[in-house]
Amino acid sequence: MKQVIQNYRTGQLSLDDVPAPICGRDTVLVRNVASLISVGTESSIIELGAKSLLGKARARPDLVKRFSEKAKQNGILKTFKEALNRLDTPTPLGYSSAGIVVEVGANVHKFSPGDRVACVGAGYASHAEYISVPEMLCAHMPQRLADGNHISFEEASFGTLGIIALHGIRSAKLSQGENVAVVGLGLLGLLTVQILVAYGFTVIGMDLVAAKAEMARKFGVHMAFATPEEFTNGVNRLTEGYGADAVIVTAAAKGKEPIDLAVDASRFGGRVVVVGVVDIHPHRNDLWHKEVEIVVSKGGGAGTLDVYYENRGIDYPVGYVRWTEGRNLDEFLRLIGNGLVNVATLITHRFSIENAEDAYRAIMDGTIGNFIAVVLGYEDKGEIKRVLRLNNPVSKKKDQLTAAVVGAGLFGGSVLLPTLQTVEGVHLKKISTSKGANAFHAGTKFGFEEATTDYKELINDNDIDAVFVVTPHSMHARQVCEFLEAGKHVFVEKPLCVNKEELQKIISIYDRVRSTGVVLMVGYNRRFSPHSVKISEFLRERHDPMVISYVVNAGFVPSSHWVHAEEQGGGRIIGEMCHFVDLMQYLTKSDPARVYAERISSTNTTSINNDNVVVVIKFEDGSVGNIIYSASGDRAYSREQMEIFVEGKVVTNDDFSLTRYYSSGKSNKFKTLSQQIGYKEELRQFVSVASGKVEPLFSAEELFMSTAAVFDIQKSLEEGIAVDIRV
Repeated sequence: MKQVIQNYRTGQLSLDDVPAPICGRDTVLVRNVASLISVGTESSIIELGAKSLLGKARARPDLVKRFSEKAKQNGILKTFKEALNRLDTPTPLGYSSAGIVVEVGANVHKFSPGDRVACVGAGYASHAEYISVPEMLCAHMPQRLADGNHISFEEASFGTLGIIALHGIRSAKLSQGENVAVVGLGLLGLLTVQILVAYGFTVIGMDLVAAKAEMARKFGVHMAFATPEEFTNGVNRLTEGYGADAVIVTAAAKGKEPIDLAVDASRFGGRVVVVGVVDIHPHRNDLWHKEVEIVVSKGGGAGTLDVYYENRGIDYPVGYVRWTEGRNLDEFLRLIGNGLVNVATLITHRFSIENAEDAYRAIMDGTIGNFIAVVLGYEDKGEIKRVLRLNNPVSKKKDQLTAAVVGAGLFGGSVLLPTLQTVEGVHLKKISTSKGANAFHAGTKFGFEEATTDYKELINDNDIDAVFVVTPHSMHARQVCEFLEAGKHVFVEKPLCVNKEELQKIISIYDRVRSTGVVLMVGYNRRFSPHSVKISEFLRERHDPMVISYVVNAGFVPSSHWVHAEEQGGGRIIGEMCHFVDLMQYLTKSDPARVYAERISSTNTTSINNDNVVVVIKFEDGSVGNIIYSASGDRAYSREQMEIFVEGKVVTNDDFSLTRYYSSGKSNKFKTLSQQIGYKEELRQFVSVASGKVEPLFSAEELFMSTAAVFDIQKSLEEGIAVDIRV
């Protein structure tokens, strides 16, 4: 299918052929008929992407700060490479469209195939022939009050801009009889004034382009002006010198002139709502003199960027939250259907999706003259392709392992795939991600033969020997089981699964197929680090049990993050602590036997209780391990530090960059130029084992024991007891 994509690193915009998305359990698959180019928002995205690295850094100082903090831990070179990989990702453009439902997910009950729907949301309602959209971000297209026909797809494609305008109005907390001024009469401003007029407010508009002010007058505003002086004088005349009760700023400007003008036009105790993108640095004395309240409106209403609402379909009760994104979308479409808002006259240019590059080029160059709304149109080609053959000239060599990858998120795209590409003996055939743009981009960049959005294509491909699973945690168990049953070797990023029931199912399936020689490996990279190998060699002749202390300065992650959701990430104990249990297993050459854990007691807001724990592990050989895992430290401090005490010897490791050995009153060290955490070594090991070239340095039983251990750490925290580990 065709989709408009921008590479954020290079700024290049292109219309690419990508695999069509699949319909998830909580989404609807929609064939787009029309999508709206949000000229202001999309132009700013394109302009930012086109900037140099220095220009991007100046535009996003918040990301520069995060880069600096991470570089202190992982080194500048490694952090810089990861940052470049993250920048080199496809950005689907568009966030407002309308079309026809083709499929619905198992958990979707509001829509059926054939329904006409308006779709909203960045990353969902994109400029693409097919889109997969969460149920909460869709709404039925209503019938017109005048003739009973449905509103057009072009009209419905204005949904996102409509709900942004509606939420901006609601943020002004207006009451009947108040006067409202609107600064900026572009597309968003013209929608705002129409809605205000429909609701019966007296409206005054202002835009530096006289033609837009004239259009606002046609939509029924009381006054509209093209200069700040006329606008201010008009507000004073209309309000007898008091000023506007509320001023809504829908302009897009780099300076603070719009906000200064809004404060100037406001009455004492008035409200200024910022919907557009402007510099919010008004003069303090002006605010003080009038006691003006400034509010920045967020998105299209309650639920914006809320994972529980948008992605998981958990609505806000209408008795407590009257206007959500979805209910605002229904209301905006109702206004169109009742003839109270006219969006058709705002459409100044139309392009087919095949000519999308021309549309953007004309917008950015200014060659199409005055424009307000630009709409892309789509034809029904009657075919959904979810597998795409890529133009990579790589062919399989003799004795290479044919591999596939499912998942290419932040970790997959910045760490695993760049590393896997350098591993000898592996041929990359298929890559699968849920989004077609990501599948196409990652497949092209890393040399795959094919890209797909349906991971089951990997199961059915008999040429594929091994699969690398790098999907969200909640998907690991199901995919591991399916690939094992299909006879594929499986490398899965940690964790193996997120609960004991899933672990038991994996063990059952593995026991059934292990005689076929399939290999199962979890991405416990630390045991393969050159530092870990050196430590193991240093302790090779030991006989006594060891005492191991492992301190993890994990870094704070807010409770709202997906990693804390039980059904998605399983929490950081399950998602990350398995690393440290496995490393202790490797060094002791012994399985964990018993665990006891305690966590802090706090409000679970500024400090997350389960992210600040102390764990004691007793191993079968008598060794004792202590894990201090805290998310309350400073990122400038080392992330991981380990100390080992045994038979008069001491070993310390600092972030897999520096290892020191102490024995017989002397010390030695092993130092690497950068952090060597074992990513490449673990992938080499998996490929070699799956190819039958070497014996494994791990066993499936070790993987099962380390996974069971973290579940029992969780149980110990919940019950306050020591737990004997059982698989």
